[in-house]
Amino acid sequence: MELILKEDIIGLGYKNDIVTVKSGYGRNFLIPTGKAVIASVTAKKILAENLKQQAHKLAAVKAEAEKKAEALKDVALVIEAKVSATGVTYGSVNAATVADELKKKGFDIDRKIITMHDIKKVGEFEATIHFHKDVELKVPVTVVAENAPAAKAPEAKAPVAETPAEEAPVAEEEAPAAE
Repeated sequence: MELILKEDIIGLGYKNDIVTVKSGYGRNFLIPTGKAVIASVTAKKILAENLKQQAHKLAAVKAEAEKKAEALKDVALVIEAKVSATGVTYGSVNAATVADELKKKGFDIDRKIITMHDIKKVGEFEATIHFHKDVELKVPVTVVAENAPAAKAPEAKAPVAETPAEEAPVAEEEAPAAE
């Protein structure tokens, strides 16, 4: 049975695609729920006309998606997580966490267009962002232990500002004396 999809269906196709499915799947699920219509000759002509009229709009949407992907091309995320002694995270790093980290960097990306497996250990992983059906971007995600980057960060900042580094030991010396 040939159908024209009215919305994106994972594993089957994208909106306005003509697909062939089993008759029962089409009659009992896709058509009654409004996800597809029968691909008759007239329906195909209407689809072709609609696509012709919307071609410039679709090109603009794709260009916008490519622009967003280009802006994120060089972004690499480092996510700090609480980690047990064996290197397993407490909880998991998922698409919502990646979306929050991107928002902190100034990119407003919806978590629903990010696909990845939940990360449950320290290491390097990849998240895929689907801006458009033809535009996808893979963003490297590195999960590190919460304490490890904190130890490295002061070393990098110490040469830049020596005064705060000198004040910190003074505060530590006064604290034990006050007790």
